[in-house]
Amino acid sequence: MTAGPLARFKVLDLTRVRAGPTAVRYLADWGADCIKVEMPPSAGEMDMGGPRHGPDFQNLHRNKRSVTLNLKEPDGKAIFMKLVEQADVVVENYRADVKFRLGIDYESLKKVNPRIVLGSISGFGQDGPYAERAGFDQIAQGMGGLMMVTGNPGEGPMRAGIAVADVGAGLHCAIGILIALLERETSGQGQWVSSSLLQAMISMCDFQAARWTMSKEVPGQAGNNHPTSIPTGVFKTNDGYINIAASGGHIYKRFCEAVNSPELYTDERFSTDKGRAKNRDALNDEINKRVAQYSSADLVEKLNKAGVPAGPIYKMDEMFADPQVKHLKMAHPVHSPKLGDIELIGQAINMSRTPFEMKTATPEQGEHTDDVLKEAGFDAAAIEDFRKRGVI
Repeated sequence: MTAGPLARFKVLDLTRVRAGPTAVRYLADWGADCIKVEMPPSAGEMDMGGPRHGPDFQNLHRNKRSVTLNLKEPDGKAIFMKLVEQADVVVENYRADVKFRLGIDYESLKKVNPRIVLGSISGFGQDGPYAERAGFDQIAQGMGGLMMVTGNPGEGPMRAGIAVADVGAGLHCAIGILIALLERETSGQGQWVSSSLLQAMISMCDFQAARWTMSKEVPGQAGNNHPTSIPTGVFKTNDGYINIAASGGHIYKRFCEAVNSPELYTDERFSTDKGRAKNRDALNDEINKRVAQYSSADLVEKLNKAGVPAGPIYKMDEMFADPQVKHLKMAHPVHSPKLGDIELIGQAINMSRTPFEMKTATPEQGEHTDDVLKEAGFDAAAIEDFRKRGVI
């Protein structure tokens, strides 16, 4: 195992649930020394986003070390500030006011270490009318516009099947932290990086959001149809369903030829982009009549050979059995002392010289407390005293 391209950075991870841990995971997977700070068991507060040994928690906190530290105790805060002196990054996703009440806001951290980068994730932003509201993925999906462009027309709002706002906020925060670390090489100064579930959700709405800002067009729900690229959607074969993306004149022509239906290309209702948009339902009906004679696998292969994007629609087990997914190694092995050999989700970033590594499974609560405090300069007697008093 190599040291990893981020091995020179030390990260103090105060995060919980999903958005914050997602941000830190990017840093941990490329070798940063990420120290997960958790409340001691004696404090009666569990820092969890599900069972510790369940898939979610294990997937979020791999490649980290764990210490227990009660930041509400004066000595606990003092220990934390000692760690901050030697750290490069602190990441938190408390409600916006909590860091100030604990005295670990950016200005307080900066006094201890001017080079520190603080990464913060909130539900709605660090200030403004909703700053003190607790964030939750589905709330952000609704407020960020996603749920009203998801699902079938007339059936009401529909959430996405994944925690897209949480994961998006974590990704945006990680990018911001890396930018801040690069900028620090020139300025020598840290800075406060923040993102929120709401901002991430709006950003990830992308072209759908820009349809309003540019054209004052309110996008609606289109179900499995692509909102603007036609015909693109879900079509029924003789043994299931597949996605076909045949928008644009050239690709649409190739599609018509591939399914032996040149009349669909010359039909005046479907011969132009505008016509296909106006008559989408009729075109979908005609396409479904043609594709019903094929199996999903045969048609996916036939269309891709013809240069028409098409793909199967998988359940999760089918997805991981796909040869391309296996080739990409998205199910990544790691050994857990508690759980044995398990597989977690790999990163979606490929690098030719410095790939990510799955070095260690998620640690047990406080597994590395003694090691980290010794590295910070505390001796065994002091550590034992902290433990007896519930500080760690």
